[in-house]
Amino acid sequence: MAKVFKKTSGNGGLTLYLGKRDYVDHVDKVDRVVFVQLACAFRYGSDDLDVMGLCFRKDIWMQQTQLYPNGEKPALSAMHDTLLKKAGDNAHPFSFEIPNNLPCSVSLQPGPDDKGKACGVDFEIKTYLAKEKNNPDEKIEKKDTARLVIRKIQYAPSQVGAGPKADICKSFMMSDKPVHLEASMEKDLYFHGEAIPIKIKIKNESNKTVKKIKISVDQTTDIVLYSADKYTKCVLNQEFGETVDSNGSFDNTLTITPLLADNKEKRGLALDGRLKDEDTNLASTTMLRQGVEKEVLGILVSYKIKINLMVAGGGLLGGLTSSDVTLELPLNLMHPKPEE
Repeated sequence: MAKVFKKTSGNGGLTLYLGKRDYVDHVDKVDRVVFVQLACAFRYGSDDLDVMGLCFRKDIWMQQTQLYPNGEKPALSAMHDTLLKKAGDNAHPFSFEIPNNLPCSVSLQPGPDDKGKACGVDFEIKTYLAKEKNNPDEKIEKKDTARLVIRKIQYAPSQVGAGPKADICKSFMMSDKPVHLEASMEKDLYFHGEAIPIKIKIKNESNKTVKKIKISVDQTTDIVLYSADKYTKCVLNQEFGETVDSNGSFDNTLTITPLLADNKEKRGLALDGRLKDEDTNLASTTMLRQGVEKEVLGILVSYKIKINLMVAGGGLLGGLTSSDVTLELPLNLMHPKPEE
């Protein structure tokens, strides 16, 4: 049995049926069953402000088709057949093709006291009753409208590449020899919730002590649609109590797992588009396609891992001569492609 999503207008005259609410890039068509519009938009303000005459929603792409009367009927798919059986004799099937250059659904996590829809990029199906045909200025009443949010997601490629690797050699005051740090990962892409092992090698030739190792993951959100607004938030900060004495070494694998569950209170954190009453995860890394303008994508999301060695000297001056050794690695987070 297929799961069917349903939304009815306030006056009961329109009912919108969907066979699913997740759509992958340009591979799937959006199949549902009633005068209908599919819009991709960037929301950067509250609905309450829209009522005051201030519109904080910018349409990125929109397509509309007339269903009744004389609506064009698409070639019926198995999804259509399921929905038509559910909706009954007065149902009108339709289909939209989502262009492959549109952004994926991304929402910015609201704060504890924020109300209304979250800011971000969303896709919405809207069916409505109009009094006139092809009148863009007609004001449609809310009771004559049924809306349902869908989600466009991007899956990880089937083939992953070699993981990143970086190294650094740092000298210190009052020490004639340096500390060597090398970090590497097995692959260039990890799935949400997957443990990420990081191979770390330390060679301490200095007269100082590596007191601890700290690994953090930063998410950078670049809002490119309406302004050059770019900010970074830490989604993981983990300390390991490993010490490396002077003339000592360390060669081991440390594992981290960045999760949304540890970041529920961070306002403005980028998340994969959330459907009502469903949980989500940290936003997937934005994979830029060749020839697609960044501005069309609305929000760009990237991650980086920081490996930090906290180094301090001995004796009374240890605290005054302390320093850090820092290395960065890129990180790609995505969803695995489900089996057919």
